[in-house]
Amino acid sequence: MMPRATARLQFHAGFTLDDAVPLVPYLARLGISHLYASPILKARPGSTHGYDIVDHGAINPELGGEEALLRLVAALKAEGLGLILDIVPNHMGVGGADNAWWLDVLEWGRHSPYASFFDIDWEPPDPALRHKLLAPFLGAPYGEALASGDLRLHFDAALGKFHAQYFEHRFPIAAPHHAALLRGQGPAAAFAALRPSSRAAAQAAHLALAEHAATPEGEALIAMVLGAHDPTTEEGRAALHALLERQHYRLAWWRAAADEINWRRFFDITSLAGLRAEDPAVFDATHELVLRLYAEGAIDGLRIDHVDGLADPRAYCRKLYRRMQTLRPGQEPLIWVEKILAPFEALRPDWQVQGTTGYDFMDEVGGLLHDPAGEEPLTRIWTERTGRPAHFEEEAQEARRQILRDNLASELNATAAALKRVANQDIATRDHSLTALRRALAEVLVHFPLYRLYISKGGRSEEDRRILDWAIAGARRTLRPTSRHLLPLLDDWLGGEPPRSLPPAQRRERLVAAVRFQQLSAPVAAKSVEDTAFYRYGRMLSRNEVGSEPGRFAVSPAAFHGTARTRAKRFPGAMLATATHDHKRGEDTRARLAVLSEIPGEWEAAVDRWTRLNAPLRRDLPDGPAPGMSAQLMLYQMLVGAWPLELSPEDEAGVAAFATRVADWQRKALREAKRRTEWAVENADYEAACQDFLHTALAADRASRWREEVAGFAMRLAPAGAVNGLAQALLRCTAPGIPDLYQGTEFWDFSLVDPDNRRPVDFSARMSALEQGVPPAELLGHWRDGRVKQAIIARALELRRARPEVFAAGDHLALQAEGPAAQHALAFARPHRTGTVLAITTRLPAALLGAAEAPLVPGAAWTETHLVLPARLAAATWRDVLTGQTLRARGGRLRLNEALSQLPVALLEME
Repeated sequence: MMPRATARLQFHAGFTLDDAVPLVPYLARLGISHLYASPILKARPGSTHGYDIVDHGAINPELGGEEALLRLVAALKAEGLGLILDIVPNHMGVGGADNAWWLDVLEWGRHSPYASFFDIDWEPPDPALRHKLLAPFLGAPYGEALASGDLRLHFDAALGKFHAQYFEHRFPIAAPHHAALLRGQGPAAAFAALRPSSRAAAQAAHLALAEHAATPEGEALIAMVLGAHDPTTEEGRAALHALLERQHYRLAWWRAAADEINWRRFFDITSLAGLRAEDPAVFDATHELVLRLYAEGAIDGLRIDHVDGLADPRAYCRKLYRRMQTLRPGQEPLIWVEKILAPFEALRPDWQVQGTTGYDFMDEVGGLLHDPAGEEPLTRIWTERTGRPAHFEEEAQEARRQILRDNLASELNATAAALKRVANQDIATRDHSLTALRRALAEVLVHFPLYRLYISKGGRSEEDRRILDWAIAGARRTLRPTSRHLLPLLDDWLGGEPPRSLPPAQRRERLVAAVRFQQLSAPVAAKSVEDTAFYRYGRMLSRNEVGSEPGRFAVSPAAFHGTARTRAKRFPGAMLATATHDHKRGEDTRARLAVLSEIPGEWEAAVDRWTRLNAPLRRDLPDGPAPGMSAQLMLYQMLVGAWPLELSPEDEAGVAAFATRVADWQRKALREAKRRTEWAVENADYEAACQDFLHTALAADRASRWREEVAGFAMRLAPAGAVNGLAQALLRCTAPGIPDLYQGTEFWDFSLVDPDNRRPVDFSARMSALEQGVPPAELLGHWRDGRVKQAIIARALELRRARPEVFAAGDHLALQAEGPAAQHALAFARPHRTGTVLAITTRLPAALLGAAEAPLVPGAAWTETHLVLPARLAAATWRDVLTGQTLRARGGRLRLNEALSQLPVALLEME
């Protein structure tokens, strides 16, 4: 069954599957049809997100295990709800001591049956890593870790195995090396006879050693071995080093990963290793449990995390679709993909998925709330005060170069090496050096305009060709002339039509290089744009959101309607999100910040005054004043955007708690920007100075009483921001697609970046508010508590329940407004043969609200402004499901001062 509306919940040890059971009746009353669960397979202990799965064959015991899942499923079915599960086919959590597949690879190397599960290059250019896996999990350089005694040899008595231990990390000692450790004593002979791949014999030898270790003689033997490898003595340290050097891995400092790692990671996170889902054995092993749950009816659909990390997303999605179709014949498989789309990019129509998880809608509706007239003044404010580039693309390209140099250098090296192997197969190209190819490849990636191409065995599409042409053209402008001759070769090798005479082996090498390129371009985009440039470019933070292009300041109503019509035709089942577990700012924080685009003059005056008032609080450091102006201007935006509606500046405890949240955001923002501090090399002095600036500026005893000014400006924005928030909520519930609600955001969402957006939710307050059933118009007088938002969402979802065909298959018909305030209204109809609904929202409300303290435009502001209805709708009688009032058009025109007299939004049903 296609969802009517989904609700996302984040599961972790503090909020288990059983904790969700009491919420199910509430979600059903709210109008939700499917619970949308974060990953629930066994993850790294203590994981708060679940994306670091260590066992694809088990439900996370920290969440209650499979028994708890079945209890939740039973509760959902009792209320008529389904379950959508977020799965992670691209990577697994590694390091530590809890991923059996990873530990087996460390122990057996290329002979492990799981060696092909991970994307490991066993023959990298560095000869020191031939047939070895780099294990960069040490907190200090290898020599220091060894000398400190933190890296030690241990014996697992239950398994009969030796391993090296470094804090939580376990590094198995290969079975054949146990013979030398035992020095001919005990069951040493059994180990000495082992061949590299004789796993059954090794298991028997380990069992024999475990039995022997339980005897007095065995205990003495183990103690002798451990003593001989004691790193606190010179002899023991040398012996332990010699032992570790013979293993299938090379232990290294974590900082070595950026330059030397020879296996694919998730982005630049060394604790997450890439999986080869394109391998049938890997697909089967990682999907067995999930598909069983689907076959049993426990889950109803799947959300695919980071689909662009897979070697061939199209092939993966189509294979998953076929498997699901086979398991439940006659039922349409429900699959959504987490996919970041560029503004000019569309999801490929042949993947057999319902659509994306909604980042694209989040961008569209967010852009719609911004006044395009504010772009020029806000750009000027930003550039004049910070000296930073006016155009986001300049920041993004600078960030791309830095990420390729500092964070993903090893991945860049691996891709260049793959291209070098292609070059070496032809005498005409073998002289092109690895360094030159790397240089040319890096510039193509710098100018790459989206996440990735979709090259496969069949070559590349015309769309992929155009995208690569764009990137190569950009590289041609910035690449040194002596390397430009390589660009046509890259174009040819990355999906170009190979000569018919090309041997199969050479075709395979080209495909390998193309896949590596695609699996590199996606993390380069994510790390450089979302995780770096978003924190450097602060013209308008409400446009720096996952899935958005900050260079596109606003989205016009025409563009919004055009995209909605396309979605209705191509992906009517796509998710519509306005908040996610990954968002940079809560949906209502963004909605409030969007108001700045309408009042740039007021914002400029405030920024200039605050900069002068707070200038004495900045600290002079060797690398410049702290905070820098860009960090300072971003901080001001976050304070006014996220200031809680109920927070009085006189509330010392409340202000302190809010300041702590903002300080946590600030620290993360500064590190993500990677300019004066970063995660890898923290600048403690700069971070401390920035935190001191924030807390001192908000101090109650300041003569300037600056925090009253901040709170006052936030409240100046708040009514218009609330109008934007309610409009955003209604558009999500009525536009083509499936509305997705992130946990707790049925009330106002002024959250910051994670982990702030994953804080505990007061569901009891939300349950109580919904149970009272107060009409939205009556709640408008108490709009600050958020209940009006919930009431509007509930009534909109109730209409979706009553009119399923209209919302599932209805068209999207843009309606035009006429009159003095026409630009402040956005409306559309969803016509269908079974009925029609009509949605109206207030847009760019600041000018119409004036000094109003409630989020409702005065009726006089809508005077002589009408909504023009097409002939087939003009004679209808309409009932507003939000207020209950009845409306009729006059002369084909619906008066907005009537339609929007009680709320800033209206949802009309044709009677």
